[in-house]
Amino acid sequence: MIPSHLKSSVGDSKEDAGFSAFGLGLELERRGALESLKVEVMASAIVNATTAVVEWASMAFDAPFADAVVFGVHVDGHLVVEVLLIAVILFQLTRKSYKPPKKPLSEKEIDDLCEEWVPEPLHPPITEEMKVEPPTLESAAGPHTVIDGKEVVNFASSNYLGLIGNETIIDSCVASLEKYGVGSCGPRGFYGTIDVHLDCEKRIAKFMGTPDSILYSYGISTIFSVIPAFCKKGDIIVVDEGVHWGVQNGLYLSRSNVVYFKHNDMASLESTLEKLAHGNKQAEKVRRYIVVEALYQNSGQIAPLNDIVRLKEKYRFRIILEESHSFGVLGNTGRGLAELYGVPIEKIDIITAGMGNALATDGGFCTGNARVVDHQRLSSSGYVFSASLPPYLASAAVAAVNYLEDNPSVLMTLRRNIHLLWEGLSDVPGLMIVSDPLSPIVFLKLKNSTGSLKNDLELLNKIAERVLKEDSVFIVSTKRSVLDKCRLPVGIRVFVSAGHTESDIKKVSESLRRVATENL
Repeated sequence: MIPSHLKSSVGDSKEDAGFSAFGLGLELERRGALESLKVEVMASAIVNATTAVVEWASMAFDAPFADAVVFGVHVDGHLVVEVLLIAVILFQLTRKSYKPPKKPLSEKEIDDLCEEWVPEPLHPPITEEMKVEPPTLESAAGPHTVIDGKEVVNFASSNYLGLIGNETIIDSCVASLEKYGVGSCGPRGFYGTIDVHLDCEKRIAKFMGTPDSILYSYGISTIFSVIPAFCKKGDIIVVDEGVHWGVQNGLYLSRSNVVYFKHNDMASLESTLEKLAHGNKQAEKVRRYIVVEALYQNSGQIAPLNDIVRLKEKYRFRIILEESHSFGVLGNTGRGLAELYGVPIEKIDIITAGMGNALATDGGFCTGNARVVDHQRLSSSGYVFSASLPPYLASAAVAAVNYLEDNPSVLMTLRRNIHLLWEGLSDVPGLMIVSDPLSPIVFLKLKNSTGSLKNDLELLNKIAERVLKEDSVFIVSTKRSVLDKCRLPVGIRVFVSAGHTESDIKKVSESLRRVATENL
């Protein structure tokens, strides 16, 4: 038990503890009130200071803008300050967040990161099927050539007029080499123009019946330099879906709005032009072009120029005509598609062609009126930035055009050979001819596709390889790279030359029929 004299002490202690706790609570409340008061005083001071600054700034801007009125609104100092504050707020909201600098990496960390880093590959993985070694020619690519030490009949080269090995052309090249050397070592606009270039341009323009022409150093670069020289971003280009890669590249470089129509389908072309032109005010303000090949490399078909010109005039478009495979081949004298259809040459705005086919040389040209040609001399990348055509190739082109003009019978020989090949290949099992009867590219496609582009190509390549290996006849199937966006079916292309004999044509016909029967 607790003694009575101690009970009083214990009670007093409890009361003292209670008073102490109460006093501590009061002290904390007092300190909290003081802190709150300090915060309020500081906030009030900041607000007052801000207000004073705003008032001062407003007064400072009031005088210059005292009589300023913008769109019926009086501009005073307050408005100016508010606009400035809004600008500062927007700046702060849109600026990148602050990132403290990282600690510099040590030499060991840098070495470890370098060892772990794996660069992105420069190309996709190379599969076994990509590792294909094409046949290598060991002699001139004439009607007969040598592959792997064996003479074969060549139906894989576009030597349409049989001018490879022509003595007159060789003599002109030798004379040019002795006079000018091999290369020009400079673009046309920078000391690379030689008199034979000017002679060649005049000769082509005279042959085609146009005011002027311009030479390019490389055949395929002609079309993909000409298109972006005239077609810019926002322009409209209507193009056949079967054009070859050179045209496709020109379309890409132009950055124009490209619209495709069905291959050689004039109803599709007219429908496309109608949609683009009817009630489209924006289309009336930009340049508009129709781009077609005269003789399509990917099908062997011939464009109906008379219908295209009619639609061009109806809907007010311009025509860019690619004649690499028709120049020197179509028409009574080899002047191309315009001569074949009897269309006046001036109705075609721009004509381009490579000279590596019928003329058996290299380079290309564009022909048309003087304004079309002059524009390219300053605006066409393939002309301005490339070293000019080697002089001996220009001499060869002049000699080839002269030969064609002096020997028109070579065209009759070519057409006879095409007719003979058509007769020989008309009933090949599993294959059908889809090219035009006048085309020197006899194009055969599968009657029944496998449903896969890859499988179709494998089957066609197998046929071409067996024909070469077993019968010494050189033919080729369609080649499609990942860059080529052509939408037409693949097939076998047989290039007919005026230099082929009847026995050559009979041999390729019999070989293709036998191999196709065994594989299709």
